[in-house]
Amino acid sequence: MTELTETARRSPSLNIANILHRYGTLAILIALLIVATSMSDVFLTQRNVINVLRQSAGTSLMAIGMLFVILTRGIDLSVGSVAALGSVLSAIVIRDHGTGASIAVALLAGGACGLVSGVLVAFLKLPPFVTTLAMMTVARGLSLIVSTGQPIQMGDAGVWVTTFGSASVAGVPYPVILMAAVFVIAAIVLSFTRFGRLVKAIGSNVEAVRLSGIPVAYYTTAVYVISGVLAALAGIVSTSRTGIGSANIGVGAELDAIAAVVIGGASLMGGRGGVFNTFVGVLVLGIIANMMNLARVPGYHQQVFMGCIIIGAMLLQYASNWFRK
Repeated sequence: MTELTETARRSPSLNIANILHRYGTLAILIALLIVATSMSDVFLTQRNVINVLRQSAGTSLMAIGMLFVILTRGIDLSVGSVAALGSVLSAIVIRDHGTGASIAVALLAGGACGLVSGVLVAFLKLPPFVTTLAMMTVARGLSLIVSTGQPIQMGDAGVWVTTFGSASVAGVPYPVILMAAVFVIAAIVLSFTRFGRLVKAIGSNVEAVRLSGIPVAYYTTAVYVISGVLAALAGIVSTSRTGIGSANIGVGAELDAIAAVVIGGASLMGGRGGVFNTFVGVLVLGIIANMMNLARVPGYHQQVFMGCIIIGAMLLQYASNWFRK
């Protein structure tokens, strides 16, 4: 009877915690939509909505990779630099070897960067923060070396890639379709496959997973490879939109990816997070940037607002955990 009374007493707090956990990110998105619509008549036009989605495509790809890593209680600070490496390699290779080879080389390079980070973290037990910080420097340096610090023009050889970046189907740009496809695949992997369940389990209780005979190091390495491949894909998408491979893209993109995942309610302590909420987190960032552009807010001020939004999302997580206790 005492236990039942205690449960009943705590149930309102638990209900509040569940509501914050499940719908907090969605509530932020809805609030932003209301504010943005009231601020500008342009915001809900088809052209502007498509523009927001198109600009969010690269961040979305990196955020999905980051989600996999964070679910294992890791972090990947190299995604922006790996995107730059993918952009440069795709532009260089395409001139001599064609579209297929350029995409393959860029994705392999991204996967190799993730593999190195994953091995160092999973097998040698190096801290993810320091390891991926080093990889961030290495990948950025390689992209500058390969491009000699200059933008790489694809020319006529890159017509298929630039067409992908500018064309659309029924008004929906190809990068947005790619973004949606990656989100769907990631959702299926995390929700309905053994790999996805183990990734979440590793972040929740790595010792229990290890004692059950699961090769934790291989799964941990795999998520860093996924992150590297998706970051390189984001670089290719950037190249397709501009027609230029540049070593200067992706500066600070790792922060946007982390912010999208955190705003989406994922725990930096691992084991908790979802694809849908990450997508909502990406939209939140995209809408904030679009709102401030429409309001002609200077770039430096935008960074302040973005930081405040991230702090607010973290406070929402803290409130959820506090109510659970």
